Amino acid sequence: MTTAIAEPLTDGLVSGEAVHLDIRVARAGSRVLALLIDMVSQFATFVVLGFVALIGLSFSGLGDGALGGTAWVLIIVTVFVGHQAVWETLTQGRTPGKLVMGLRVVRDDGGPIRFRHAVVRALIGAAVEWPGLLMPLVTWGASLITMATNPQSKRLGDLAAGTLVIHDRSPATWGWIPVTPPPLMAWASTLDLTGLDDELALSVRHFLARSRELREPFRTRLGMRLAGEVLAKTNPPPPPNTPGWAYLAAVLGERHRRTAARLSAARAAHATLWPELFPQLTPVVQQPWTAAAPWPTAYPTGAPAVRPPAPR
Repeated sequence: MTTAIAEPLTDGLVSGEAVHLDIRVARAGSRVLALLIDMVSQFATFVVLGFVALIGLSFSGLGDGALGGTAWVLIIVTVFVGHQAVWETLTQGRTPGKLVMGLRVVRDDGGPIRFRHAVVRALIGAAVEWPGLLMPLVTWGASLITMATNPQSKRLGDLAAGTLVIHDRSPATWGWIPVTPPPLMAWASTLDLTGLDDELALSVRHFLARSRELREPFRTRLGMRLAGEVLAKTNPPPPPNTPGWAYLAAVLGERHRRTAARLSAARAAHATLWPELFPQLTPVVQQPWTAAAPWPTAYPTGAPAVRPPAPR
């Protein structure tokens, strides 16, 4: 299955039911951006709570006593520990920064975290990561080194709580997707696509999407060259006198259909384990052949067609 992603998949992440989970681990870049957004949210929380405490202590006349000091300690604990723990518990592993960046905290087996996981992560984070009450510079460096060297990009709080941070959003699909022409659907269902590599499939996809921008005879030459390469790596050959553009569209459309079917089955299996992580799961279906093709529907008379290779 071809997936255009910027960050690698997890290695060997298996659920308690022995189901391999195909998810993307969040690396340091996206997590630092999420932390910066959380810092803004924490600062806003501190300002609001501090304003409320000042008004309350002023009216009570106890601002200079032990009650005032206790109030400020509670505010600090709430901002740096309670803020993260409450958000991650109520939103199933997401803080304001993670919501914006499309991240989520899950358990090591891929399941949703509980309150105890959120509290452990928040306590470790406040002590050694952010704000880092124990030797801030040293603990910040240790946390970054841990994230960079850990295969699942875990920070110290994740190691203590048994959690990891993943991408909650799927990569955006790339615009136009080819669909197999109806006359070739029966033949395409018998194709052996194991030899068709990702690089060649991407070249064919770009050619079909930009065919209108190419001029003759370069369009036909490039299309026939790509068709020849695909023909050498797939089996069986197309029906006689199949146009080159239709052959390429059929191969790529069938490849996409099979990939979408595997992805839909995998997501359905994951949704049976943790439905709360897949609240809007919908099956991926084949799109009907209704949109206009990006290539010209009529070629000049005598345009070459893809023919099966002659028997030796």
